[in-house]
Amino acid sequence: MNDEHPQQGAADIDQDHSSERAVAAAPARDDARAADALGGPPATGDARVDEALAGLSRLPGRPAEEHVAVLEEVHGRLRDILDELAENQGSQG
Repeated sequence: MNDEHPQQGAADIDQDHSSERAVAAAPARDDARAADALGGPPATGDARVDEALAGLSRLPGRPAEEHVAVLEEVHGRLRDILDELAENQGSQG
């Protein structure tokens, strides 16, 4: 037991890590199938946001090392949109 998780014993911790290893070992093709089944992100009603989120479709099939770059790009585009909306809201108030 530890201070961070006082009720969690060693067996629980080992089980947590084994499930993480199983997820990490899942083949990339399962990610692609899951993305196909979901049909991509739902429409938001804002074409700029939808376009930014469409960048997530580049994740399946790419090596994990490239995921960070794709996610950072999508995040940056979404932040730009939020900044623009905040500026517009501030000028109206």
